[in-house]
Amino acid sequence: MTTVAPPPRRPSTRTPVRRPPARTTRRAGRRPPHRPLGRGADFRPGDPVRRLRAWQLFLLLLLTIVAGRVIDLQAIQGPSLAAAGDKARLRTVVLPAVRGDITDVTGVPLATTVAAKNVTVDQTLVKDAAGEAAQLAAVLGGDASVYQSRMTGTRRFVYLAKGITPELWAKVAALSLPGVFSEVTSTRVYPAGSVAANVVGYVRADGHGGSGLEYGFDKELAGTPGSQSYQSSAGGTEIPTADSTSVDPVPGMGIRLTIDRDMQWVAQDAIAKQVAAAKADSGTVVVMDPRTGQIYALATVPTFDPNKPASAAQSDIANRAVSDVFEPGSTSKIMTMSAVIEERKAGPLTRIVVPPVLRTPYKTWHDDVPHGTLHLTLNGVLARSSNIGTILAAQRIGGPKLYSYLKKFGIGVATGLHFPGESRGYVPPPSKWSATSFGTIAFGQGLSLTAVQAASVYATIANDGVRVSPTLVAGYTSPDGTYQPAAAPTSVRVVSPSTATQVRSMLESVVSEDGTAPKAAIAGYRVAGKTGTANRIDDTCGCYRGYTASFIGMAPADAPRLVVAVFLQNPRNGHFGGQLAGPVFKKVMTFSLEHLRIPPTGTVRPRIPVFW
Repeated sequence: MTTVAPPPRRPSTRTPVRRPPARTTRRAGRRPPHRPLGRGADFRPGDPVRRLRAWQLFLLLLLTIVAGRVIDLQAIQGPSLAAAGDKARLRTVVLPAVRGDITDVTGVPLATTVAAKNVTVDQTLVKDAAGEAAQLAAVLGGDASVYQSRMTGTRRFVYLAKGITPELWAKVAALSLPGVFSEVTSTRVYPAGSVAANVVGYVRADGHGGSGLEYGFDKELAGTPGSQSYQSSAGGTEIPTADSTSVDPVPGMGIRLTIDRDMQWVAQDAIAKQVAAAKADSGTVVVMDPRTGQIYALATVPTFDPNKPASAAQSDIANRAVSDVFEPGSTSKIMTMSAVIEERKAGPLTRIVVPPVLRTPYKTWHDDVPHGTLHLTLNGVLARSSNIGTILAAQRIGGPKLYSYLKKFGIGVATGLHFPGESRGYVPPPSKWSATSFGTIAFGQGLSLTAVQAASVYATIANDGVRVSPTLVAGYTSPDGTYQPAAAPTSVRVVSPSTATQVRSMLESVVSEDGTAPKAAIAGYRVAGKTGTANRIDDTCGCYRGYTASFIGMAPADAPRLVVAVFLQNPRNGHFGGQLAGPVFKKVMTFSLEHLRIPPTGTVRPRIPVFW
């Protein structure tokens, strides 16, 4: 290969430049020694491009952090934070349903509901608990320290007062206390006070029934509450432009009773006065229509004011007419007489020799009043209320047959009232009878029943032998105002109309001058009834101590429209039913006949012999 030589260099025409001596090369990684900046020292300004890039990087990093935080707050935590904010501002209040009214048979309110306010506090909004409590106490009354303790803390909802009137709340609202709010509610009011209180019952502070029909029909009366939710400001007032939701409450059902307020008042007044006069533990009156089973009055004393239930004894709140059981005594004898007549083993004129005492292998029986040998008709046995004569009559049908009639009359069977705390009563089956049970059960000891059951027995005889289940509810009123009568009560025939008529005629002899209850007679009316003076079981000792004095009757006797039953428990000033319960029967029955405009029949009482 041929090698080409480079062209020759031309001589330079420029003036040679003197170069400074070469610097010693720095070792790798060692910084040059620091030289102070001074006159004659070297100065090298920073690179502006690099500084600009550094600032750009810093700003980019800052914006990235801010953007990340914004994304976190808005996108990631946004829904939960928004919900938390809404929750902090959201107030939800319950809109109580208007409780249904309870009225008497004519529509007069016995229990009704009026508008009221509850005072509440959000403790987190209170600025000065002591100062606000003092102002509340000045308006609402009560202890300021109690209000202060309820206003101190972190709870969002605490009650300060319940059931105040709207007028009183207006005074509280005028104080403009931070954190203090109102809640729409209602208050139960009993316009008749203690009249029929043991039937109606009362409503507890929590809005639910505490006793009586208020308790038994609590679900129907209460209705369904609604609610309202809204956004509130820091001061607790509603934000008008914010969204709000509400659910309307559904009012409760109204109940119309069979109770007549006026008849109830007279019955309560009459028995209260007699209980006081007789120094008895308690007293009960039942007024009933035998044809329909409707109870017009169900009075018991002592009673209570349902507007102030906290001040009443629990025993006074209960309805003794359906909850307390007792041995009826001689008022039970009409069941024995009805059974004997229905089985055709005797009639009103059947002659019975009643000895001074009746000796059996297990017991010697006596009447309440000592006597010699008596020649009584079956009518006379009932009129004179002879225990011995009743046992002799019952022996004609025997124990099992007597027991079957007692069950037919409803002893030991629920009445159908469905009243809270109702007792069934009890009559032991013949298999559990002792050697003396037949005799005692025949004349009304050894079995137990309630006042309503006892009244129902007489209503059966008054209704020509048909037992109609007692009832306290006449009908119901729906929230739209529609009235629906209650279902017709069940009925069952116990004895024939002929037997019932004969027994009624015999009961008229009791109220005559030959019987044990002439004080129960009512001028112009035919009255039939029976006295009772029963040994009373004392629960404190499980023994017989004291008496149950009673009288149960009907009028007009030949076409009964009303049955009135009167009972006094453990009277200490006398104990005979004709003397204590008879006058109460007369007063209540006389008013009831006039009140319902039931005229006398104008017929004459048949004179059935008492003696032969």
